[in-house]
Amino acid sequence: MSEVAFWCYRPAMRKTLLPLALVLTTAPALAQTTDIDTFKDTGNDQAKVHAASGFVCPQFIGHFERDAYGERNPSTGADFCAYSSIDGVYGTITLTPLKGPYDAKTALAAEFTEQEGIGGKIIGENTLNIGGGATPISVYSRTYETAALETLHYRILFSTGTVGQWAVEATVEFATPRDDEKQRDFLNAVYTEALVHIAKLPPPTAPVIAAPVAAGTTPPATPAPATPPPAPAPATPH
Repeated sequence: MSEVAFWCYRPAMRKTLLPLALVLTTAPALAQTTDIDTFKDTGNDQAKVHAASGFVCPQFIGHFERDAYGERNPSTGADFCAYSSIDGVYGTITLTPLKGPYDAKTALAAEFTEQEGIGGKIIGENTLNIGGGATPISVYSRTYETAALETLHYRILFSTGTVGQWAVEATVEFATPRDDEKQRDFLNAVYTEALVHIAKLPPPTAPVIAAPVAAGTTPPATPAPATPPPAPAPATPH
């Protein structure tokens, strides 16, 4: 699929996620990107680096391919990268500089209001540690169900966490159970990327697995590798 650097912001809600038999809509007006220096080429595999934060938007994240990037909201300094897969799963990453105390629910309030206004039903809300290692990101998320068929439930998940002086939001539009693994992989990749390129932490050496966060607890440290058993002593010749 083609991509244009001076693209328009794609709203989080992709009306095209729903089957055409369920809904036919007209795409809303999009805000034109004007800052051509928001992202720069890395010279490696067509990746784009966010100039202000250092976050890297690769051409591919698992099954997803990047199809847009640019400026989202000039008044807040927010920028975005948008991804899609051939199965009709959509992911959007939004990077916003912090200018004071950050409250996840307040930051996502406009998206929540939009979903509830069009009939979306809350079916999940939690906080996870994502990113692996000793210092994962505490990520708040809320999931809405937008439509249901006999075997598939169409959902949109909003998530956000902070890394350094940046808020990182990841939104995924998917159908469950078909796309559950893709949704998890996208979130894990986004927040691991934030740790590596915004926080400048070493990448995890083990598979990245999201873990529930209990109130008042701190993320567990990465367990030390198991010590291998001693080699057997050589046999004594007779």
